[in-house]
Amino acid sequence: MGLIPPRPFQSVVVCGVAGVAGVVCLAEVAGRLGLVSPLQFPLASTILVTAAALAGDAGFLADVLATFTGWALGLLAAVALAVPAGVLLGSLPPLERALRPVIEFLRPIPSVALIPLAAFVFADRLEMKVAMIVYASAWPILLNTLYGLRETDPVAKDTLRAFGFGPLSVLWRVSLPSAAPFIATGIRVAAAIALILAVSTELLAGGTRGIGHFIILAESSPDGLRLTIAATIWAGALGLLTNGLLVLASRRLLPWHTAARAER
Repeated sequence: MGLIPPRPFQSVVVCGVAGVAGVVCLAEVAGRLGLVSPLQFPLASTILVTAAALAGDAGFLADVLATFTGWALGLLAAVALAVPAGVLLGSLPPLERALRPVIEFLRPIPSVALIPLAAFVFADRLEMKVAMIVYASAWPILLNTLYGLRETDPVAKDTLRAFGFGPLSVLWRVSLPSAAPFIATGIRVAAAIALILAVSTELLAGGTRGIGHFIILAESSPDGLRLTIAATIWAGALGLLTNGLLVLASRRLLPWHTAARAER
């Protein structure tokens, strides 16, 4: 009996863990050998101990929850707005061509640069955070939805039309399933952008809770550098966790796309 090859997801996890462990070991060795000054960058082991201690800190966990709440609300609102807008623009080419200049004008504006303006508009910091996340993360979802609809097989659409199916039926039965993998990719990209905007808004606009607010307070602490890096690691871990969950959800909800990729 031959050996059973590992599943792709398991292989990715093992390789990822090995890569992270390798980077941590290299950072630890560089610090121990004096290649990196502990005053500029603490030892990796020290940072990991601090990060582990933060996991038992009720105040820091409340900050993580606040960041996650803003991230989730903003991402859900972005999906609810960008997917229907992308479907509408993708289904009506004249409308898409008319609004394309506006989209191309707004899309490159750095979202972080709008945070001071948003601070004047929104009195509530959670509302401001959600608004900034929606603005920044809606673009990849919108554009991926547009591209997905463009990549739909025209033969499949013509076939349904030949059998008497209307535009809505063609959209529901062919166009949306074809565009779904593109939309899923856009949501994954948007999730990372949403986390960046959540922490950035907390850093630049302040507030009462959030990882960014924790980092601001840590800067005035004697262990500020160590706490800042540890909090940043937790922000990265939150992003890694959410991305992994979105990948698993995509594989469960889009089995036809996963099977097609496996055959290549």
